[in-house]
Amino acid sequence: MGRQTNDRKQTTARLLFACALAVGLWYLVVPQSFAQQIGSESSSDNVSNRPISLELPEGLSGGPKAWTSPEGLSSTLQVMLLLTVLSLAPAILLMTTSFIRIIVVLGFVRQALGTQNLPPSQVITGLALFMTVFIMMPVWKEVYSDSIRPYTNREITLEEAWELGSRPIHRFMSAQIERCGNSDDVWLFLEHSSYDQEPETYDEVPLSVIVPAFMLSELKTAFLIGFQIYLPFLIIDMVVASVMVSMGMLMVPPVMVSLPFKLLLFVLLDGWHLVVEMLMQSFQGIT
Repeated sequence: MGRQTNDRKQTTARLLFACALAVGLWYLVVPQSFAQQIGSESSSDNVSNRPISLELPEGLSGGPKAWTSPEGLSSTLQVMLLLTVLSLAPAILLMTTSFIRIIVVLGFVRQALGTQNLPPSQVITGLALFMTVFIMMPVWKEVYSDSIRPYTNREITLEEAWELGSRPIHRFMSAQIERCGNSDDVWLFLEHSSYDQEPETYDEVPLSVIVPAFMLSELKTAFLIGFQIYLPFLIIDMVVASVMVSMGMLMVPPVMVSLPFKLLLFVLLDGWHLVVEMLMQSFQGIT
């Protein structure tokens, strides 16, 4: 009994000592953390009560006119404008140049020969691209001399540069529509547009009308040229098929027999030279 009483006394003493130690530590730690919390709150209040600075970086001051001026374009904005132009370049190439007619005609040549994937699409596209650059070079030089160079020299504004630069392209598309006799396409889009005044000349037709009319005119002309190219090869296919039927060779596809004859005829006549020459002459005198 005496030993149990001593153990209880020792346990009680240990508990009292632990409680006293915890209370002492609480008085030492809590006031410091509370003071730090109050200090952080006061500093955050001071920061939140500060006025917001309205000063803009140097590259963003001046508004849109300053951003688009030749001297106000920073390197970042120049890169953004360059990427925008590069992303729109394929659409501009398709809509406002001779690329549509050339690529469609070359596609008809490949189908008429019956060579399927020969020449490859990359070769046809590359040839059409370089022919387009060659045909459109006078127009692009005029755009550069009348619009781009004066704008970079700070001689004209951005609106004037757009107006002067679009005139040569507008003139090229209008002349091509008139030469191909597809002026009805212009009236087609004029009737369905919000343009109220009836234009007397092509110069008064807006770009929103002349561009789709030009694309439709180019498709019509390209299909007409493609028919003229396709017809001789179709005659060869019909002659070969009739000869094979008369000989009783019904199991052999006529295309396999007529393909060498079509290739021989195309090579002997220098077909690629004739096709490219015809395409170049169709744009001669317009650029």
